[in-house]
Amino acid sequence: MKNCIYVVLLLFFFSSCDSFLEEYSQDLTYAKTASDLDELLIGDGYMKITENSVIGLGSTDGYYFPWIHVMDDDITQVETGGNADGSAFTALANFYLWAEYPYMQEGEEVSDGDWKRLYKHISSLNVILSKTETINDQPEEIERIKGECYFLRGVYYFYLANIYAKPYSKSTASTDLGVPLKTTEYIEDVYFQRNTLEETYDRIVDDLTTAARLLKGKEHKTVYRAGFHAAHAFLSRVYLYMEEYEKVLLSVDTVLQGGYALLDYNERLALVNPEQGGTISKEVSVTYKDSPETIFSQGGNCFASSTGGMMSMYNFSVSEDLLKMFNREPGNDLRFGSWLGVYKDPNNPSYWVEKLADEREDGVVSSECLVRLPEILLNKAEALAMLSREDEVMNVIEELRSKRMKQDTYVALDRRTGEKLIELIRDERRRELCFEGHRWFDLRRYAVNTKYPYTKKIIHDQYFYSSTTWTREYLGSYELKEYNSEPAYVIPIPRSVIEFNKGNMVDNATRPQREMFKRF
Repeated sequence: MKNCIYVVLLLFFFSSCDSFLEEYSQDLTYAKTASDLDELLIGDGYMKITENSVIGLGSTDGYYFPWIHVMDDDITQVETGGNADGSAFTALANFYLWAEYPYMQEGEEVSDGDWKRLYKHISSLNVILSKTETINDQPEEIERIKGECYFLRGVYYFYLANIYAKPYSKSTASTDLGVPLKTTEYIEDVYFQRNTLEETYDRIVDDLTTAARLLKGKEHKTVYRAGFHAAHAFLSRVYLYMEEYEKVLLSVDTVLQGGYALLDYNERLALVNPEQGGTISKEVSVTYKDSPETIFSQGGNCFASSTGGMMSMYNFSVSEDLLKMFNREPGNDLRFGSWLGVYKDPNNPSYWVEKLADEREDGVVSSECLVRLPEILLNKAEALAMLSREDEVMNVIEELRSKRMKQDTYVALDRRTGEKLIELIRDERRRELCFEGHRWFDLRRYAVNTKYPYTKKIIHDQYFYSSTTWTREYLGSYELKEYNSEPAYVIPIPRSVIEFNKGNMVDNATRPQREMFKRF
């Protein structure tokens, strides 16, 4: 092992083998103050928001894992112009169709940019944390910087675990493989192996708990930076995945003391009914930086554009399965109209996601790494239900729904119990948090839930849209089977990482070659 500490973060070393956990360094020899470290944290610790982000594989400068939105049951392929191999669909097709190795494009393997840059962030955070031990000025600022580093490292390991490992299951976490953990800033002359999922989640919890302790009482200037309540909010999410329901409630209660409030959609929305071909007034948005609901956001929004609408993801539309969710409960759900734009081509109608874009400067929040108050309330409702505190659950659900339903037609729900109550919570979660990076992870964890397991098949259709004839042709469909009979709920470890570590890095189960079939 080489115990030399690299005090550099700016010059990146990539071996010819695209080595795993490359040491990222940036010349930290000049970093003499807390302000110097804070600049480095902003530049290398947080997810980037680039001006010209594109949907593409292998990129370390575009959106973070945008393909997370195209594997679940909330989206379908559609082409609103141009060719069926438009940019977004070309890049994401192998994820949408759950291909054997999704990092292929036009017959060529593309590098996994997300694995690389998430570990790049982690490596940078490790170096910054090391450097905080050598700078003695502004101890309160140094403590805040350390807290943000621990928060971000825990968040990044959470995403790595939920992308490249199985969902957390109490009965198998001690043997299921997680992801490699590295918390030191120096180069280790070893081949890396995967830690267990239990070890991975222990690291996530420890980092977020440490972050909460260090950030308590520190000034929090913007939702684009980690804070005390963000740490507890993310902890409530992690504990929910781990089925540690009492701990969920403790973190939730801490967040609820943070002064956040639900946005009343009745007061916020200027709505024209999408079903009648109208559009949404983009003078307002229901998800934006300064919303009283927003707790934390980092990274870009792959659904946003300079003019609103689904520009980067224009090859995809909201699925019929999700649209039907808004007709299951009485009350005229205002969420339905608040984030849908309509493309009224009679041959190719589609619904665009306009949920996360705000027209005002710097108002956009992330489509992958966003934490809002409604999630915290739904985490609380789910934890209470799993603990059989059912009478309390309905109060939480009604608190949320009363701000989402049209007031003059609002009807409170009948009391639910048992599995029916869990179904309601999961449905509310799907309606409220769609296109915020939750649904794919939720489907995975529902499948291994101890008390109320749930799995489903997903079918994705593929089309070709001709810009010459302005018609859409159905090509066929692909099916993702239920979780217990299907390995494609886990993304493969990058081949370059497997090869570089010479058999020490175990890959995930081989995904099948999927056959197209005709369903209509």
